[in-house]
Amino acid sequence: MQKQRPFILILLALLQPLSGALAPLAGIGTPIGNATRDIGAPEQPLPVFFSIWSVIFAAYLAFALFLLLRREPWMERIAMPLAIAGLMNVVWMLSAQLIVSQPLDFVLLFPIGVAAWFSAWQFDRMRGMGGSIAKLTADAATGLLSGWITVAAAISIPLTIRHFSDLGPTDQPWLMLWATLVPAALATWAFTRFVSRSLWFFVGLGWGLLGILLNNWTITDMNWLAIMTGVVAVIVLSLRLTRGAHGAVQAA
Repeated sequence: MQKQRPFILILLALLQPLSGALAPLAGIGTPIGNATRDIGAPEQPLPVFFSIWSVIFAAYLAFALFLLLRREPWMERIAMPLAIAGLMNVVWMLSAQLIVSQPLDFVLLFPIGVAAWFSAWQFDRMRGMGGSIAKLTADAATGLLSGWITVAAAISIPLTIRHFSDLGPTDQPWLMLWATLVPAALATWAFTRFVSRSLWFFVGLGWGLLGILLNNWTITDMNWLAIMTGVVAVIVLSLRLTRGAHGAVQAA
């Protein structure tokens, strides 16, 4: 199994974007994002911001290739949780297109997040033990996935609330925005305190918050919600830059 791990990661790196494109390319199921496109929900990023998946997939594939070519011991510690995250991501993308159940999609995000955070934790334990392009790639793959999946889970909370209530996409906009921002901020604190010091996490997180800000500024015209999103983003990012992060080593 260990010898096959690089090939499994490469396969998953290819399956993730292919499974996500099942509906638009093959006409099977409902395209991911159709449920939230053009509904004016204040907690959703602009559609173009979901293109960060292509960067995550590229970093994932690059790490898989490094694992195939080098097989250094530290890579093996990250490979397994990344493989689990990739597999669950394929399951989530297929579910989102074929089953189209918001509660199920929300639940399926958590195994991806746990595996991604664990891979980031594993890498953080080795941080400072020499640098290389392979380690930069691993940091990007684990950090970006951890940050963006945190955003994905946070913006799914209002969608799930609406599923079990009579609220429309634009009802209670402040409540729905806070239902997104507060969990995202708490998750960020937990990640930096106990999991990793990766700045890539904040690239993924910041990208998502910027998408929410611009959605409210340019599409929904809820400018005060955009301003508050910006305030929260600045506070979260400035705390990371000024107070640092503990990560896996200091948390242990």
